[in-house]
Amino acid sequence: MDILALDLGTSSVRGLVLDADAVPRPGALARRRVHLVTGDDGTGTLDGPAYLACLTECLDELAAGGHLRDVDLVATSAQWHSVLPLAADGTPSGPVLTWLDTRPEALAGAVGPADPADFHRRTGTWWHRCFWSVRLPWLREHGARNARFTGLAEYVLGALLGDVPMSMSMASGTGLLDLRRLDWDPEACELAGVRPEQLLRLAPDGWHGRLNAEHARRWPQLAGARWAAPVGDGAAANVGSGCVDPTRAAVTVGTSAAVRMMQAVPAGAEPPPLPEQLWRYRVDHNHVVTGAAYSSGGNLFAWANRELRLPEGAALEAALRRTTGSVRANPRLGGDRPPGTAPAGSGELRGLSFGTTAVDVLAGLMGGLCRLVVDDLVLLEGGVGEPMEVVLGGGALTASPWWRAAFADALAPREVRWQRNPEIGAAGAALVALGRLPEAAHIGGIGRTDETASHA
Repeated sequence: MDILALDLGTSSVRGLVLDADAVPRPGALARRRVHLVTGDDGTGTLDGPAYLACLTECLDELAAGGHLRDVDLVATSAQWHSVLPLAADGTPSGPVLTWLDTRPEALAGAVGPADPADFHRRTGTWWHRCFWSVRLPWLREHGARNARFTGLAEYVLGALLGDVPMSMSMASGTGLLDLRRLDWDPEACELAGVRPEQLLRLAPDGWHGRLNAEHARRWPQLAGARWAAPVGDGAAANVGSGCVDPTRAAVTVGTSAAVRMMQAVPAGAEPPPLPEQLWRYRVDHNHVVTGAAYSSGGNLFAWANRELRLPEGAALEAALRRTTGSVRANPRLGGDRPPGTAPAGSGELRGLSFGTTAVDVLAGLMGGLCRLVVDDLVLLEGGVGEPMEVVLGGGALTASPWWRAAFADALAPREVRWQRNPEIGAAGAALVALGRLPEAAHIGGIGRTDETASHA
């Protein structure tokens, strides 16, 4: 049995085929970049139909290569927090608001939760622009008055499968889910201006869907495949990094970055205490993930590479090793992720001189993110009472040995390791879909931070 893993990211859409142990099949990868619209006003949007077209192109490519013949299960890792307004006929009536969009704000005169601490405990979130409790009223105020709302993953999979529910993992990312009861939270829904019955139905444990007739004809190899409920990208990355219990924290740097810890919390059980600065979402019906996220990650390098005329490849790594650390930086170019409220454009550089180079600026930005991660890891460790082993992962860290070393230095004296497989989200989603989370603690590919990807 093979597994088709879909990664619905912010900068790209990927489809890859894995074997029954969630190991990628050689050459069975299709990828399409997607166009993220950003602006100085905090805009961060995607075009829903264009995004869907990129995914179908990936599936066409894999089918043409003969990679889908033995696929029995489809797993999906998808970006959290997205929201898409739909017209009465189910077509998009506006763009997809991604996690990167910092424009939504509470409407004038709106009142937040009656007890913010209890709201945070129940939903794992805050009354914040990243979540539907603020986003839906803001969207209505900006032209989506009669819209229904869905997430990007639900829109994409709905087009392929038909009527699909929202997974517990994706629902938790809306900020409207009661994490213990596994149902829509009445107060959060009231803040969002929706009744629970107006939202997507929630997927039961073990839910699977199948391609609709149109797409079964297009990809007959997938006609009998089971489609598992999507997993939030952060949760999937933890599983793919082998960080599935409180002894290990995952530090993932892709387009953005995050530090997270997983715990077993079955439905109905009271989750552990949650520090006020950290969020908590669902992995599935039986596990939660707690942590902090940052709007900057690999996009720091992408910006610097575009604007600062950096050296390339080995020359860049050598130049980074020669930096003195004289530049200190606030890396929040894209603003804050919750609970912070700093807008896009909050990045800062200090310590510049006439001797400062472009590589010094890059090193300052990358080092600034390391320091943010360390501060939040300390909060996670406070909840478990002891230092945690850290596993680094994600495409940005795969590309930069210097950045891995910078994280290892910043996180010392903790043991710091690296997951060499760059497709941690796909592998993690596959293991969740297979119901094999405990096995992820022993996943292959984890080694020293100074090892190269060729050792995988």
